Amino acid sequence: MTPAARLAAAIEILDEVIIAARDGGAAADTLIQRYFSTRRYAGSKDRRAVRDLVFGVVRSLGERPHSGRAAVIGFARANDPTLLAHFGAAGHAPPPLVQGEPAATMGLAPAWLRDMLGLRFGGDTGRQLVALLDRAPLDVRVNSLKTTRAEVAAAHADWEILPRTAHGLRLPAGTVLEQLEDWQAGHIEVQDAGSQMAAATLAAKPGETVVDLCAGAGGKTLALAADMAGEGRLVACDTDRGRLSQMPPRAARAGADGIDMRLLDPGQEAAALADLMGQCDAVLIDAPCSGSGTWRRNPESRWRLNRERLARLVHTQAQLVQLGTRLLRPGGRIVYVVCSLLPAEGEAQLENTPALGPWTSRVLTPADDGCDGFFIAQSSRL
Repeated sequence: MTPAARLAAAIEILDEVIIAARDGGAAADTLIQRYFSTRRYAGSKDRRAVRDLVFGVVRSLGERPHSGRAAVIGFARANDPTLLAHFGAAGHAPPPLVQGEPAATMGLAPAWLRDMLGLRFGGDTGRQLVALLDRAPLDVRVNSLKTTRAEVAAAHADWEILPRTAHGLRLPAGTVLEQLEDWQAGHIEVQDAGSQMAAATLAAKPGETVVDLCAGAGGKTLALAADMAGEGRLVACDTDRGRLSQMPPRAARAGADGIDMRLLDPGQEAAALADLMGQCDAVLIDAPCSGSGTWRRNPESRWRLNRERLARLVHTQAQLVQLGTRLLRPGGRIVYVVCSLLPAEGEAQLENTPALGPWTSRVLTPADDGCDGFFIAQSSRL
């Protein structure tokens, strides 16, 4: 592909990303993969160049643009004017530029989200936002059911130990994880350092009854299974069949046997967990949220969020805290986690929990902690 053809491809993909963000469609990574699955002529360098341009543009635009073309023009004018020469070039180039043609405006986040983050960070908001839109590293958790971090690290001199985690390592950029023997053998699992710290906060122990109330594809569930050393009862729940279906092969590879996986019907969660009410030693609630702490990985999620969707998420989070509290035995532990930095999804959720003791909480950010952004709080049943 010529540079002009790569630019045209990026514009096409960005059009799809913009529509998907508006209508709740697929993630940008998925759309890029679909695009090139029908264009076999594009080589690996072409795919990488187009992908880098697409994400470079997305990271640079806080507000959702009205078109991929406007997005690229705005990005080029602000960051790489050489791209403008490819409009109207020979071959498969995008059409020539038109005088007065609209261009997207650069920014880090929609104004209303920037204001909400300002409630947390104040004068430090700009620095925090820049880090939130940087590229994310590749972190893994060593699976203590099969090996130790020391053994894995000893075999890989270029893997960095993550000191604030018990089992975390950071791999070099560009590592193809699925090709590694350690991954194939179940010695490591992809998990951001912040996610590892969130799961560790629950301090799950062998022999306990533990519920992961929003398990998703099982990243934190497998961390809990390792902490429990295969002893006790671990229940992994979710309302998303697709995500939960990803857990069994991951658990098999990790050697995490005996996880009780439950697909819950929205609004009927309590009925499906009736046998566990008041019986659990520990409950982890990794609640659905805005994902504002993961913009490094999903920068287009800034374009998906609006006030109405945030309000629905906040309502769901409050219901989950109530459900998690009911599952606990007296003295049982609860950890509430969101990969969000918006106070409405953090401290505000802890203001009305009369059956629980005092909460302790902490905030992790890419700027200060080198991991995804998280709000993590813990309490216990009275």
